Amino acid sequence: MKVALVHDYLSQDGGAEQVLKAFHQIWPSAPIFVLFYDKKKISGFQGADIRQSFIAHLPFGKSKYQWYISLMPLANECHNLHDFDVVISSTSAFAKGVLTRPDTLHISYCHTPTRYLWTDTHEYVADLKYNHLVKAFLPRLIHKLRIWDKMSTDRVDYFVANSGTVHSRIKKYYRRESDIIYPPVETNRFYISPDIRDYYVSGGRLVPYKRFDLLIQVFNRLGWPLKIFGTGPEIEQLKKKAKRNIQFLGRVDDKEKAKLLSHAQAFLHPQVEDLGITPIESMASGRPVIAYGVGGVTETVIPGKTGIFFNEQTWESLLDVLINFDYELWDPDYIRNWALRFNADDFKVRMKNYVEEKYTEFVEENNNCRLDVR
Repeated sequence: MKVALVHDYLSQDGGAEQVLKAFHQIWPSAPIFVLFYDKKKISGFQGADIRQSFIAHLPFGKSKYQWYISLMPLANECHNLHDFDVVISSTSAFAKGVLTRPDTLHISYCHTPTRYLWTDTHEYVADLKYNHLVKAFLPRLIHKLRIWDKMSTDRVDYFVANSGTVHSRIKKYYRRESDIIYPPVETNRFYISPDIRDYYVSGGRLVPYKRFDLLIQVFNRLGWPLKIFGTGPEIEQLKKKAKRNIQFLGRVDDKEKAKLLSHAQAFLHPQVEDLGITPIESMASGRPVIAYGVGGVTETVIPGKTGIFFNEQTWESLLDVLINFDYELWDPDYIRNWALRFNADDFKVRMKNYVEEKYTEFVEENNNCRLDVR
């Protein structure tokens, strides 16, 4: 069984890239096809056979890749996958649209139907800092990309969703069924600390939909210490709004993240995510999660046991939860034990078994079709 891996692009260390790393560990000899690979911004793929599309060779193809969004469907279709028995795409955008032979099995691990094409289109256009002419053109481009995106789902034999939330979106937007396999979390990197300090923590990519602005509004009023790790286009705007009690740490390595989470009173999660890896990492550190109770986090956090939800995505709702929160009332061992069910080793076993099972079924079905024709 000759396997190929396909991913949208490699330019950040996010949850989707953690999934791809796990795939690479399961099938280390499988080449990885991507739109482009920026070695400076991501680690963990040294020595891998990474094959880039023509976008990687265009002017500013890696630093300003958004310029080439209209070419991304074509770039994915140009990946040559004819030599492979199984293609596994890891995608929240266009990687599922690759072309495969009739006797090649294509399994797509879907992190979410493309946000800016489906769930967040209006917010995406409104948040982009382009002139009015570009913004007037964007809805037409997005409309065309949405048609291609829907059509491309017919090229997938089996969808795997990373959560029940994404399972519902796949059914809604693509009219396809999917199996659910939760993504891998390196829970062994995290630990319980008896030394809980006077701060809260949050972090991730600093982009508008993650709603770090709510945290700024709340902690500006409370004056309590808040540490935010991560980088992104919103960082300067958030810094301008934040008071001195709010600290921006930038990009942190795995060791520093584990330390931050283990000593915090709680992890704050104000956004709607497809699943949310960092809340699970916080729970693997024995620390409770305070989250907006919508999306994937409702599948990973047990209210009153491993965290608490606020019900409206407003600073007032979050403030109300925080002023009534007591970090000493939580059981770190229970929280960590719950998080361990999302560990990476279990994911690798489940995913490997799933692919092998589906490939066996796929081959048998093809063989039966040939016999029927005879």
